Amino acid sequence: MSLLVDTSVWSLAFRRDAPPAGPEVQALRRALEGGEIVVTTGLVLQELLHGFAGPRARKGIIERFAALPLLVADRQDHIDAADLRNRCRRAGTQIGTIDALIAQLCLRHGLTLLTTDKDFDLVAVHCPLRVWRHGMGETS
Repeated sequence: MSLLVDTSVWSLAFRRDAPPAGPEVQALRRALEGGEIVVTTGLVLQELLHGFAGPRARKGIIERFAALPLLVADRQDHIDAADLRNRCRRAGTQIGTIDALIAQLCLRHGLTLLTTDKDFDLVAVHCPLRVWRHGMGETS
């Protein structure tokens, strides 16, 4: 399974004040150790850098992310993300601009989204977004 890991999971994995024991963090660890494809996007990297203070934390995040393939959204991704956001809104589901683009990148590249953000479960009702589930690596 190829994963795009959302900021919510990386934030938990990088925390130093609590052990990263959540099922999503464990899934990330297994994927990295098992040689599964784990990708990121500049938006996730940027959000992480906003949330961690200090040059040491910044350097560590940048170094770790240098090893991951970086997806770059193209013009059509932005158009499709806007369409997805509008489709969700018409159905009564609010999704942010960044989340819509992350979902769109998953859709275009056939990736499963590893996240703790339950809003993506609502998005998956309106499109074929695969969201990682705790348990047997199930997706929806």
